[in-house]
Amino acid sequence: MTDRPYTLRRGVFVLGQGIRRAPGTFAVAVVGSTLYGVMTAGTAWALGRGTAAVITPPFPAGRLDAGRLAGGAGLMSAVVLLLVVGVVLRRVAAGRTVYDLGAIYRRRVTAQYLRLPLSWHGRHPAGQLLSNANADVEATWQVFAPLPMAIGVVVMLVVAAVSMVLADPVLALIGLCVFPIVFVVNVLFQRRMSPRVTLAQQLRADVSDVAHESFEGAMVIKAMGREAGETARFATTAHRLRAANIDVGRTRGVFDPIMEAIPSLGTLAVLAVGAPRVASGATTAADVVQVAYLFSLLAFPVRALGWVLGELPRSVVGWDRVDAVLRATGGLAYGEATLVGVGAAAVSLQHVDFAHVDVEGRAVPALTDVTFDVAPGSTTAVVGATGSGKSTITALLARLVDPDRGSVSIDGVDLREVVEGGVAGAASLVAQQTFLFDDTVRGNITLGDPTLDDPDDRRVWAALRLAQADAFVAGLAHGLDTQVGERGTTLSGGQRQRIALARALVRRPRLLVLDDATSAVDPHVEAAILAGLRGAGDGTTVVVVAYRKATIALADDVVLVEHGRVIDRGSHADLSRRSAPYRHLVEAYEREAQARADAEAGVPA
Repeated sequence: MTDRPYTLRRGVFVLGQGIRRAPGTFAVAVVGSTLYGVMTAGTAWALGRGTAAVITPPFPAGRLDAGRLAGGAGLMSAVVLLLVVGVVLRRVAAGRTVYDLGAIYRRRVTAQYLRLPLSWHGRHPAGQLLSNANADVEATWQVFAPLPMAIGVVVMLVVAAVSMVLADPVLALIGLCVFPIVFVVNVLFQRRMSPRVTLAQQLRADVSDVAHESFEGAMVIKAMGREAGETARFATTAHRLRAANIDVGRTRGVFDPIMEAIPSLGTLAVLAVGAPRVASGATTAADVVQVAYLFSLLAFPVRALGWVLGELPRSVVGWDRVDAVLRATGGLAYGEATLVGVGAAAVSLQHVDFAHVDVEGRAVPALTDVTFDVAPGSTTAVVGATGSGKSTITALLARLVDPDRGSVSIDGVDLREVVEGGVAGAASLVAQQTFLFDDTVRGNITLGDPTLDDPDDRRVWAALRLAQADAFVAGLAHGLDTQVGERGTTLSGGQRQRIALARALVRRPRLLVLDDATSAVDPHVEAAILAGLRGAGDGTTVVVVAYRKATIALADDVVLVEHGRVIDRGSHADLSRRSAPYRHLVEAYEREAQARADAEAGVPA
């Protein structure tokens, strides 16, 4: 069960945060709502005055005064016009407030995602992150849609109470009984709605998590024949959300008619008490009409109080989830140094330790006392069994993460001392998992960087030639303007890898880091790519995580990694001769590659 005082207190805090972020538009909404509240009560007053001045006099006189009729119509028209102005101001400004706050916090959340380290992302499901940036932000600020109206309703109730007392104190007592009842019912509504709305909002995130996993794992699900099981898993979560939403709707369905009935019952009570008082001369028909009409107007606006109280729990849940992202700590610190050298970079790792943090916050060692240098313009292959720490080394070289101990440097400059964007300007990483955007080939290579645009796409084509991708791109239906589909689904695995490689090469990096980035291309193509990199005129240092013997043999130097430690180093020939672990590992890779090639060719095992 939700802590109600906590929810109300936090809800007021969330409202304060929103008002602080969008004070101007919210103020306009409140002004419009206040005008609406005053004019709503003013409508009853105008109707009472019209009854006294226009409707009642013709009965004894036997005729209708056209001047009085025009005056009454003019008064009512003026009140209604101001009421309409108030409604328009309230609705437009309230909508603008909601959308402005949504845009502000979506930008803040996504900027925080980009700032937080990969270790933080690894502990949070992608579906949850999508929910934080979308559904949770929306839930947080949706309360600002009814809030200005609720403020206007409070103003309306105050004006209405004063108006009723001035019209007839006895009839006003009925209002003073009805208003507390309305308040009590709203409080009960909030108490019943709070835990139900909280549960529904949490289940929305669960549905998003399962859906995202299903989309991301579509190939695995189909390959394993688990469509029915995955559908059932999603259906279970979706049914829980449906049940929670039905519970919310059922609760609202009980309270909404009660909220509408209370003012109507108040109107009947006013008529029941007022008619005898008019007959006795204690009050006038105009006063009874004014008070009764006030009650008839209250039914819909008073519901806004319930809407605000009903939305507050959802806002608190949304805020807490969004605020958890905004308060998350971590990220990379930057210095003032620059990597201003030209040509191939010199790279050094000195006594590097690094540990990943698992989902439970425990440190899992990945690298221990890793030390090696890479000479400018050379190609170094990092070799090791699965899980030995090779990908972690590539992440350190591209400064996606920082070491827990030791240093990683380019040209003698510790990467932690480099200005923001400085490492990306000197080093490019082509990751193990190739990612392409649902964009054109050109868009996936330049990523919208205006410095890479030229009228003839010469720089893009040069990168494609170096990545051995120019021939197949030229053969596409629209060349560089060909849409590759989501994650590059219209291309083969090898083609996607070569586009990703061209994306790195077009930036002319001084250090190129390849994390098994050519595993899906033909060995001859891979050899041509590496040979092209070695022969590039401006010089590039290459660090490649490699499995194929042919790739490793092309390297000037080989670093053998085992259980997060560098256990040997030398040329491929030297290590093959003196290191049994290296020899066994490379031969195992070779047997696996041959078995895979035989399977693809249909050769029996």
